[in-house]
Amino acid sequence: MATLSDRLDHLLGVKAAEPLADAFDMHTVEDLLRHYPLRYATQGQPLTQEQPEEGAHITVIGRVTKTELRPMKNRRGRLLKVALDTGSVAPIDITFFNGDKVSYLVREGVRAMMSGTVHWWRPDRWNLSHPDYLILPEKEEDSIENLTSVRGGGALRGLAQSAKGKGGLDVSFFERGYIPVYPATAKVQSWDLLACVRQVLDQLEPIDDPLPGDLREDRGLLKISDALRLIHLPERNSDIEQARERLRFDEALALQLVLAERRHDAEARAARPCPSRSDGIAAAFDTRLPFELTEGQQTVIAEISDDLARPHPMHRLLQGEVGSGKTIVALHAMLQVVDAGQQCALLAPTEVLAAQHYRSLRTMLGDLGAAGELGAADNATKVVLVTGSMSASAKKAALLDAVTGAAGIVIGTHALIQDAVEFFDLGMVIVDEQHRFGVEQRDALRAKAKSGASPHLLVMTATPIPRTIAMTTLGDLETSTLTQLPRGRSPIVSKVVPRKRHPNWVDRAWERIVEEVGAGRQAYVVCSRIGDDEENGKGRNGKKSGKSKGPEEKEGPTTAAALEVFDMLRTGPLASLRVGLLHGRLPTDEKDQVMRAFNDGDIDVLVCTTVVEVGVDVPNATVMVIVDADRFGVSQLHQLRGRIGRGKHPGLCLLITDAGPTGTAMARLDAVAATTDGFELAVLDLRQRREGDVLGAAQSGTARSLRLLSLLDDLEVITAAQELARQVVESDPGLHHHPGLATMMHAAVDAERLEYLAKS
Repeated sequence: MATLSDRLDHLLGVKAAEPLADAFDMHTVEDLLRHYPLRYATQGQPLTQEQPEEGAHITVIGRVTKTELRPMKNRRGRLLKVALDTGSVAPIDITFFNGDKVSYLVREGVRAMMSGTVHWWRPDRWNLSHPDYLILPEKEEDSIENLTSVRGGGALRGLAQSAKGKGGLDVSFFERGYIPVYPATAKVQSWDLLACVRQVLDQLEPIDDPLPGDLREDRGLLKISDALRLIHLPERNSDIEQARERLRFDEALALQLVLAERRHDAEARAARPCPSRSDGIAAAFDTRLPFELTEGQQTVIAEISDDLARPHPMHRLLQGEVGSGKTIVALHAMLQVVDAGQQCALLAPTEVLAAQHYRSLRTMLGDLGAAGELGAADNATKVVLVTGSMSASAKKAALLDAVTGAAGIVIGTHALIQDAVEFFDLGMVIVDEQHRFGVEQRDALRAKAKSGASPHLLVMTATPIPRTIAMTTLGDLETSTLTQLPRGRSPIVSKVVPRKRHPNWVDRAWERIVEEVGAGRQAYVVCSRIGDDEENGKGRNGKKSGKSKGPEEKEGPTTAAALEVFDMLRTGPLASLRVGLLHGRLPTDEKDQVMRAFNDGDIDVLVCTTVVEVGVDVPNATVMVIVDADRFGVSQLHQLRGRIGRGKHPGLCLLITDAGPTGTAMARLDAVAATTDGFELAVLDLRQRREGDVLGAAQSGTARSLRLLSLLDDLEVITAAQELARQVVESDPGLHHHPGLATMMHAAVDAERLEYLAKS
């Protein structure tokens, strides 16, 4: 008999277990049983989605409708081209390289099962190259056991020959109403996994269910033993749905237990209160504001102010649209902490953004941020910048201001996390663009507070987060959202420019820049890569540039590099303008010099990479041209677009692309052009990228790291799981009295992927 914690090498043998460990990091029975089928099918139905991903290993069942032997181009022999009708999609193209050897079996009219790797060779066509195959009975109603011999090739033929009568996958299994198909690799195929699962289930002992019986009854959930069995070996569709419902709740609960533990740990810490004062620097700053705060800003400032006044550390997420005024809100919070005699650290992901924050805060504070300088206000504080590439003398002076307490606000990059950086009395940490930093990095900075106290924490993002994502990834934080744009922000119009169909539109884009500059304004031109060592005919992914020629000669498209575009524009259509260049490989002092020149109006057009994606604020910039816009994600395009329209003049964003008119890339660009609602675009972005990309690199062959839970569609499940997790952790921190839940928490969700999700 077997338990969930038993090792697979002991149960299945080393020969069967080693490939599972190598391909999927499976070591225990639970690891294997939590590897759920992607889908199910019966004979005559496809065992894959209509548009599988490049490189996916899939299995299909269908009838051969056409075969053709063709001579190979570069070697002797003939290819066998096969069209396989699966019944629900267009015929699938199959290619066998040993055509003369298989043509007598794989012929027109036969029913077959084929398993291989997907290769896209045109935007609308994909094929399976030299798959494993198994010839099935001519009629669906015939029993497969009536076959006198197994006809096929590769692993499917070997499996069908060897498994019958040996306790593994007997051939009669193909007659089941629902055949499970697993995330697989070329070395560990779906049928190998199925054989292992069946062997384990035959020996599995009853499992102690970690969920209380009354909870299962209230939600109509299966026992865990039944759910794990039915997800793999269902008899009917209702079995699949019930099993998924239970296991989906397990995933949600596991995530929420991790976050509830974090939340409880944070709430148990002590922090020095920072009550609001009516006679401090924060109040003085409020009276000097040259504009009126939005209602949303006032509400969020009050929420943060209340948090800071408590004797426990604040843990709050501040999210808002690009340009919604998060910086003002954050600065008010910092000044309230400074009024309490403590310091603030603002952590930014790039030196460009850190320097921009430094200049912005100094400008907004005026003499209130000039402590130690002539003309400083009586209650002024000092703002300093710490980055990794600063000169030794400048960094030494900034670090001295931080450790002595002379600086009330310290701004920096990852350099602030280094051991050499110390604070006199760190009272609050603000992490800008929180998705660039993980929990460990946040904790490293918070650890710099005085012993026995934890600093308050405010994390900010301009990338709107759907509610379910916030609950699932940031459930240890309270959330504040800014949706209103401050008065004076101008509208932005976005247009897609299809370069291949309308090359003259690209010329018009450069003319629009000339017109805007002629009116006294400025522009950005954004490229997807820098150039130089990325050249030599290679595209963004290191593939040779060129057009796709077929499944055996697939190549990546050409993309424009910033260095190329810079040279082309300043010697061509923008020769009459002052064109600057900014990218991540420039020395820090040169980057700062370029940004200052653009800020001061000494550069008309800035050719750049995504180094300007966040935090850059040049109100006079009104036009942005994004070259190869299909190479950017939805949220990234929205962030980039937010760099314009920040002043009194409307913004124009032009998305240049070579994407086809009917593909997903064009649909994504059209969606971005159609709305400036960041929350709507965030949902679209997640739907297109899917949770697997958000969660990080999934196990080899898997499409998603969250196996069943949808971060967008399962709000009710996530909410219920969050409520239960907080109740359990409140009464039993550490889950010492709930060992089953503790085990489930670690088994059903990978902690590393949760960390990645928090950074995505």
